[in-house]
Amino acid sequence: MDFWNVTLSLLAGLENTCLIFALTLVLALPLGLIISFGSMAKFKPLAYLIRTFVWIIRGVPLMLQIIILFYVPGFFLGQPIFTRFSSVVAAFVINYACYF
Repeated sequence: MDFWNVTLSLLAGLENTCLIFALTLVLALPLGLIISFGSMAKFKPLAYLIRTFVWIIRGVPLMLQIIILFYVPGFFLGQPIFTRFSSVVAAFVINYACYF
């Protein structure tokens, strides 16, 4: 492989990384706002449920969340329902919404 082929491959990866970052930021901020309002709800069972969900998501490594989102639905339904890219974006959005 020559220099230009390697550089083009790296730029393609950079494009995917920037797209994942932009989608994560745009989608995780509103979801994080909903999660934060839910954790402060006056209806205590809802607040406890959301706090438990956030505690679990924060405790599970992000790579494991991506693997779960990509493989588990396909295992139970017989065919994958997420592409690799959508699994990554969904896992990042849920993970970062719990941190926001």
